[in-house]
Amino acid sequence: MDNSGKEKEASALIAEAEKKLKSSQSFFGALFGGSSKMEEACDMYARAANMYKMAKNWCAAGNAFSQAARLHLQMQSKHDAATNFIDAGNAFKKADPQEAINCLNRAIEIYTDMGRFTIAAKHHISIAEIYETELVDIDTAIAHYEQAADYYKGEESTSSANKCLLKVAVYAAQLEQYQKAIEIYEQVGTNAMDSTLLKYSAKDYFFKAALCHFCVDMLNAKLALQKYEEMFPAFSDSRECKLLKKLLDACEEQNVDVYTDAVKEYDTISRLDQWLTTMLLRIKKTIEEDESDLR
Repeated sequence: MDNSGKEKEASALIAEAEKKLKSSQSFFGALFGGSSKMEEACDMYARAANMYKMAKNWCAAGNAFSQAARLHLQMQSKHDAATNFIDAGNAFKKADPQEAINCLNRAIEIYTDMGRFTIAAKHHISIAEIYETELVDIDTAIAHYEQAADYYKGEESTSSANKCLLKVAVYAAQLEQYQKAIEIYEQVGTNAMDSTLLKYSAKDYFFKAALCHFCVDMLNAKLALQKYEEMFPAFSDSRECKLLKKLLDACEEQNVDVYTDAVKEYDTISRLDQWLTTMLLRIKKTIEEDESDLR
């Protein structure tokens, strides 16, 4: 069946659902099975929404799911209402990001009211991702990742909380909120250090924390590096620690060439990602500025 056929079928279901609703609200309708008519209307809205999805009419699908959700709320079916708001949010994601966020927020309110914090956290992450990719509002994305992390922590889901916090740290450092990023990297690194499974990743977190310190000033970085080596002796043997020491030496000598060579040498074995490249370029810039000040 072509898409226009699906849309016609969906529109007919919506009209039928609206008729059911009107009759359930009349005096006689309320006397004779008003709630069962509301349930039937709910079912029709959901079926119509799925038809619209098949026709790729995402806004109409989102609106129909939202209608079903509101009816479920009227009937005190909180769980069904939340599920429909999530379905609405997923449909709107493809056409209207702001409306998707509104629907996901409605679902989150219901889930937190029911004490379902792990599910609420998951949907805060979905909202954060929309702000990251569609609306490009990083500050608001950070706020939603932080809220998700809080809910996960409350439910003792430390690894899920840490995933959210690491997202926050990446963006905080990019926005030059270095102290915030440092606290997260140190906290996650310390947790990883004590875990047999995660021990290996601790060096990456201490490396990133040290780079954030470096962006603030060189002395900060030197003291942080000493602290990390004392806390986690295995860090001393890592390539990351050796690179940091070379960068500190280059910085003290105000030698851009030595700095660049050290970074290139590291990059041949461990490829630098976008975030590391940004941080290393920021530090290099401070050496270049100091060098030109001396001339």
